[in-house]
Amino acid sequence: MRKTVTGMILAAVMGLVPVASSVQAQGLAGPYLAARHAGLSADFAAAADYYTRALARDPHNIQLMESATHAQLALGHLERGIPMARRLEADESQSQSQIASMVLMADAAQREDYTSLLARAETGLNIGPLIDGLVLAWAQMGTGAVSDAMKQFDAVAAEKGMGGFALFHKAHALALVGDYEAADKLLSDPALAGLNTMRRAVVARVEILSQLERGGEALQLLQAQFGTELDPELRNLHDRLVAGKTLPFGTLTNARDGIAEVFFTVASALRYEAESDYTLLYSRVAEFLRPTHTEALLLSGAMLDNLQLYDLAVDTYGRVRSDNLSYHAAELGRADALRRAGDVGEAADALSALATSHGDLPMVHVTLGDVQRQAKDFDQAVRSYDAALALYDADQDSQWFIYYARAICLERMGQWEEAEADFRKALELNPDQPQVLNYLGYSMVERRMNLDEALAMIERAVAARPDSGYIVDSLGWVLYRLGRYEEAVPHMERAAELMPVDPVVNDHLGDALWAVGRHREAEFQWKRALSFIDPTDVPTDISLERVRQKLAVGLDAVLEQEGATVLQAANE
Repeated sequence: MRKTVTGMILAAVMGLVPVASSVQAQGLAGPYLAARHAGLSADFAAAADYYTRALARDPHNIQLMESATHAQLALGHLERGIPMARRLEADESQSQSQIASMVLMADAAQREDYTSLLARAETGLNIGPLIDGLVLAWAQMGTGAVSDAMKQFDAVAAEKGMGGFALFHKAHALALVGDYEAADKLLSDPALAGLNTMRRAVVARVEILSQLERGGEALQLLQAQFGTELDPELRNLHDRLVAGKTLPFGTLTNARDGIAEVFFTVASALRYEAESDYTLLYSRVAEFLRPTHTEALLLSGAMLDNLQLYDLAVDTYGRVRSDNLSYHAAELGRADALRRAGDVGEAADALSALATSHGDLPMVHVTLGDVQRQAKDFDQAVRSYDAALALYDADQDSQWFIYYARAICLERMGQWEEAEADFRKALELNPDQPQVLNYLGYSMVERRMNLDEALAMIERAVAARPDSGYIVDSLGWVLYRLGRYEEAVPHMERAAELMPVDPVVNDHLGDALWAVGRHREAEFQWKRALSFIDPTDVPTDISLERVRQKLAVGLDAVLEQEGATVLQAANE
């Protein structure tokens, strides 16, 4: 069912992509082409600027108006697109614009002009059957025509592939008017096809159960869906239920919130099915209609992060207030956007502040440790991972990553015994985790210890991740270390196919090729390895000088200089 609904949503969203047009006006081509380039690369700020410049020279160009409106909506400046959307809709020479319809629908809903929305519905809202049908139902709720709204929800539910979404929203509408029994019955219906397991749906049902004086069931639902390690928002709900308090139904407070929820629900469904810039349009409308919709802000931030628009992502996450119960989630997202933008120091500062204000959350310390590890501040990273582990009363399977990350830091600091203990603890919690199997196996290979165990670990890792270049390279390398050179070469070649510009992989392939007598090919691979090394950031697993030495005198001579076992002896 979800794929069917998602297909319908995608069909509607695809129509929102601006279409290229021929540009004839004198002096218009430059701004237009710059805008097109910015739009195609999802640089919405530049696109909005260039389209606005182009419109100044050709103010009646329909496609420029549509593209500019699209860019403003993606930026989260929906209000700036309203005048252009009105002009687009007033142009009778053109078919109705979906992007204009979306903006004007959002404008009417934001002003709670439900009569206008109902009038628009008579001529067709033009977003798509799912959106149009649900917005019409919520508009009827806004005018007080509850009975008509329920019939409209049912009419949408009768459409193929839309039943889950329509019943989901009908349940929220029922709760809004106080019919909690009927709302709970719908939200517990398997026909919702997974929508009722979304975080917001679970919270809504917890509130509904509390209103029905079924607090025990509400607590059981919270624990069944989220476990015992609860974030601040869920912990707040939990503690109030334990204290015997009745939770208000706050998921929605009016029909405008309901329309915002329509767009958020669609955005959530599109998140893993459509391109990020498509999904962003829907989460932006949800933000506009309900500025306190934290989940919509977080979703918009994530989509901007996916699009590598880090400044916009940082700004969007920053709109969540520090007194919001989801502030930690916004700050984690903001820090990640800063890190990905290259501002590792600023990301670490944000996370350090969060570790002070939200120090009871293990994820905060883990994320800070990850940023410190990326900055190669291994000692501080270990301290952060220690702080995270200290917050647990007992072992949990999810802790495997903390032990794994701390082990990497300890290994880089030369504390192998402590590192090995953490690697093995991670495997105890998650026995078949390929990253841990590979890292521990590879580390043992480099130390010439437990080679048979290392080989078995890496073979298990390859079986789980056959297309991981790092892991396939590790398998080839352990075979090389065992002197099984002919077996090693195919794995090394496969790793080089998967990671053609990785210097370590190419260096390893060069060694394996030399070992089987393919000296010219080996030299070629070593030269490739050198060409891929950034002298300012040399990987720890490779030495520039050693690669140059191999090219100068050959691998056998280098091994002899190092006092290592020569290849011929190993072959024998």
